[in-house]
Amino acid sequence: MKVLIIWRLLTVGGVNAGWRNRAIYFKKHGIETEFLYTTDHGGLHIMEDVAPVYLTKDEEEIVNIIRTNQYDAIIVVDTGKAYKWLNKADYKGPVIIEARTPELIKLSPHVKSFRGITPEAIIVPSHYQERLVSILTDGIPVHVIYNGVDTSFFRALNSDEIDYTSEPLPPENKKIVAYIGRLDKRKNWPMLLEIAKRMKQEREDVEFWIIGGAQSVQREEFEVQWKAEQLTDIVKWFPVIPYQQMPHMYAKIRESGGCTLATTKSESFGNTFIESMVCGVPVVASRMMPVTELVKEGETGRLYRGQNVDDAVKQIHSILDDPVAHQRMSEEAIQRVHQYFSIETVAHQYVELLKKFVPTNEGDSEVNSK
Repeated sequence: MKVLIIWRLLTVGGVNAGWRNRAIYFKKHGIETEFLYTTDHGGLHIMEDVAPVYLTKDEEEIVNIIRTNQYDAIIVVDTGKAYKWLNKADYKGPVIIEARTPELIKLSPHVKSFRGITPEAIIVPSHYQERLVSILTDGIPVHVIYNGVDTSFFRALNSDEIDYTSEPLPPENKKIVAYIGRLDKRKNWPMLLEIAKRMKQEREDVEFWIIGGAQSVQREEFEVQWKAEQLTDIVKWFPVIPYQQMPHMYAKIRESGGCTLATTKSESFGNTFIESMVCGVPVVASRMMPVTELVKEGETGRLYRGQNVDDAVKQIHSILDDPVAHQRMSEEAIQRVHQYFSIETVAHQYVELLKKFVPTNEGDSEVNSK
């Protein structure tokens, strides 16, 4: 089986991290995956060693790729223009839609009109996203398949496995609170700086790490405020951390007795949550869907009310000040991810769905024996 994934944005975010993991799993089970993107936002390094990647905005080139590669199925991720390309290429195979954008107004253009294409199904990464999609579409089956994490790559490293020679370097006698992701309006970095400002007033044993944001739309705005608030001593910014270094970064947080912090206003899933948890790092985030599908309050992390800075600070304190609870949460977080979010579990569900739409000959691959 050969499938093409079409998405506009080649980023280092959760959608591509999830697809990297799926592509690796698919390959082991006889499915060849290729990717088509129109815009590179620094994500090529996490995809190019896994599967062929096409990067172009040229419509004729895109149509030619679809025509000549004889894909058994095409999966369109939040890319409304793709339906026009599929029509021009006269593609007759099954089309599956992935709806990932967690905001109705931004999701609407990608799922309101399919320009004559009839999707076989819509796949969403959470039950929250399922509710969102149901507002915009009718009559197309919607399937919830969580993002998966490669638990052989993301795991709780032992001390002798951790790379202490690469950034970020852990400070002595300080607990690390890490924010991982883009610097934009939805991820809500101003709240992060407000929390850091409060924590700076209340304790001296904490350092904040911001991981990512090299190509974010608000990176300059963030940098100005970060410096103006005089937070460069407590908040360290690492705009680019290679994907291969991420398990080491999480390991340093865990060893410090720290946690990860999300200030996001909305998500369709949240890959960094499950990455953090499977590496044994408790998560602090807002008590909202779909976060509550991933993080269990008091078991794998702490959830604060809305966008309430006071409550967020309180929840961070509760993790940093209780090593016994931190250890328990660390162990339970690892167990929860292995049970519900391992790539073997969730990608197998995806394979089974693909098999419904793509005819296969018995015995052609391992897929058929599963």
